[in-house]
Amino acid sequence: MYPYFEQNWRLFAPDPESVNRQILARTARTDPDGSVHVSPWFDLTAVDTSAVAHQPFPSHTAQNMLRRAWASYVDSHGGDDKAHSQRALMMQKYLGNIAADRAAAHDGRAFDFIQLRVVTRPVAAPGTAAGDRPPTPVENRLLPWWKVTGHGE
Repeated sequence: MYPYFEQNWRLFAPDPESVNRQILARTARTDPDGSVHVSPWFDLTAVDTSAVAHQPFPSHTAQNMLRRAWASYVDSHGGDDKAHSQRALMMQKYLGNIAADRAAAHDGRAFDFIQLRVVTRPVAAPGTAAGDRPPTPVENRLLPWWKVTGHGE
């Protein structure tokens, strides 16, 4: 059932996030004449945030799918973005499929490749004034381009 369903005790003893992650995606397609078209960055995290905002009973999927897929990707890949096991390959494909499905729903255009960028910022300290500058990114991680299937046909 993993990575779709997971059983743990976090419901009773949650481990709050200490950072905010913004996961962005862009797509690319190659035309028959060889020209390459790259889309602008699309904020996948904002899609999740809007799906949860003002919902009295937000979907567990909307709240956690992308975030948990990213966490599993990092756990299986480390910092080099190279899959060293079958589990790592599965997590890469899972994360890529989530991103590709959301990018296809957003843009509607065919594409052959997808790339993710993850911007990590520390959570602002309690009592921080709303007018203060946002925290400086701790990490701005750019993943390699991944070939996708089913979104370019």
